[in-house]
Amino acid sequence: MTDTTALPIAQAMSAIMKEVGAIAKKDKNQAQGFNFRGIDSVVNAVSPALQKYGVIVVPSVEDYEYATVEIGKNRTAMGHVKVKVTYTFIGGNGDAIKATVVGEAMDAGDKATAKAMSVAFRTALLQALSLPTDEPDPDSSSYERSSAKDVLAPSAVLTKIAQATAIDALAEIGQYITTHKDGYNPELLEQFRVKFKEQQANLIVPKLEEDTNETTTEEPIITVNA
Repeated sequence: MTDTTALPIAQAMSAIMKEVGAIAKKDKNQAQGFNFRGIDSVVNAVSPALQKYGVIVVPSVEDYEYATVEIGKNRTAMGHVKVKVTYTFIGGNGDAIKATVVGEAMDAGDKATAKAMSVAFRTALLQALSLPTDEPDPDSSSYERSSAKDVLAPSAVLTKIAQATAIDALAEIGQYITTHKDGYNPELLEQFRVKFKEQQANLIVPKLEEDTNETTTEEPIITVNA
């Protein structure tokens, strides 16, 4: 019986390629509706063959970049990570083959780095072993970066309303909402209206108390349904 763990790494990699074969796209991107080969599917398909031929894979991060980007019209803050990773495939004889790949991912929480590493590992396995599929392999998630023309995030609008310390400043915020009302859904516009009126009342009452001779006060108005 041939000892498969004693093969040179190049032969072991070739044998693994033949044994694993094609990996189908069984994972589904719910947002965009397409199928892809996720990290779990790839590792589950390759791991038994790696073990059979005595190949281990060791990662080494060559470069790491972290930034925060804003996504979509609501300018949602996302962590954006890019990694450059060298994976060393070590055979049973101690010889090795290296593959250097990059991975990129976004996440609204603390998972951006883990996702980027998963993307890099999946890419290394798929490309180093030339694992085929019958269609293109798009990323599992895609995002559209905000442009200068996009509206402020709802949280930013609410903060500006709450921090307005004068009627004129509040009126400017009202004008901004009116001008950009098409960028917000009706529920958000109603939320802005309520918060605006509350802050408007907070500013008008003290002004009336300071000037007892003032009988009327002009109030800035937000038009959200025009």
